[in-house]
Amino acid sequence: MAARFHNPVDVRFGLGVSASLAELVGDRSCVVLTFAEAGYLGLLNTTVESLGGCLLGVLDQVPANPDVQDLETIWQAFIHLDQPPQVVVALGGGSVIDTAKAICTASSAQSFHQMMNHLTQGLAVEERLTCELVAVPTTAGTGSEVTPWATIWDKAAQKKYSLQGPALWPVRALVDPRLSQGCPASVTLSSGLDSLSHALEALWNRHHNPVSDAMAVEAAKTILRVLPVLMTDLGNLGLRTEMARAALLAGLAFSNTKTALAHAISYDLTLRLGLSHGLACSFCLPAVLERALGLEASRDNCLAAIFGDPLEQAATRLRAFLNQLGVETSFVAYGYDSAAEAALLDQAIMSPRGQNFLGPLGSLARSGR
Repeated sequence: MAARFHNPVDVRFGLGVSASLAELVGDRSCVVLTFAEAGYLGLLNTTVESLGGCLLGVLDQVPANPDVQDLETIWQAFIHLDQPPQVVVALGGGSVIDTAKAICTASSAQSFHQMMNHLTQGLAVEERLTCELVAVPTTAGTGSEVTPWATIWDKAAQKKYSLQGPALWPVRALVDPRLSQGCPASVTLSSGLDSLSHALEALWNRHHNPVSDAMAVEAAKTILRVLPVLMTDLGNLGLRTEMARAALLAGLAFSNTKTALAHAISYDLTLRLGLSHGLACSFCLPAVLERALGLEASRDNCLAAIFGDPLEQAATRLRAFLNQLGVETSFVAYGYDSAAEAALLDQAIMSPRGQNFLGPLGSLARSGR
């Protein structure tokens, strides 16, 4: 079967690569988009100093899981800068990078309302942006630095939107493991579980290919081995480096497959319960894994490379891994009785992300899960 893998992002990975930011920006005008705690964590001062007179400003109020109202506030600040920047530097996790993708459309879209039409109608951003996006992730998890999508939440309407299109690939990604050293335990865990979800969702996916498979398997194996140890030694730069590499590989893998059923299930938990994305999309991974077994020999081979033999015990091993990290893996733990669980699963399976799952449609319900 013919396969294709494509990713246009110029990725630089390694300790200290973020120091090349000023060289990459050159003498072009730029703005830094980041989160409020970036200064406190020591991430901002060095960046600001290195950019010098090219820096038009810092927009540092991106919250976790940005809402459309948050986005409009940041959008207004962006368009009222003294001049349109030539470069947007997104310094932060997935929320920051996703927000940066959205505000970069301000260079081409006529209004915030037009961008919202793209969100609500699922329209792709086709036009070339006039500002360059440089993603500098400070967490090991999101993968947004190497994908052409952005997630925006509408909490009032209880909806999750995806901004998408070929214009939204970052031009460059600087993945420097040092920048994740200050991540607190909760962010480290959630982002690590998000990466694991990306890796596994790329495998049981209708759009899988040999290149994404290789990256996903390596990422999942690394995360299963490293994340529990890292949670007991958050300052360990070697472990941080391994997790940053695994997150990057997982991001590259799902940049070509998109996510699948576990992510489709997760959105309701984030909107309804405020559960972090990493926890929301990882708690059901064992249940989805059970469903994925036996669907395709090549998928079983990939999963066996991660979980070992006998493969029938893979879901049990994955549950034990998640439980060890304090993650409950049953729907009832999150307030879903059997009827609510069935309704959520039916809705998830029929969603665009659910349709990426390799298996047949139908209920996920299993006795003894």
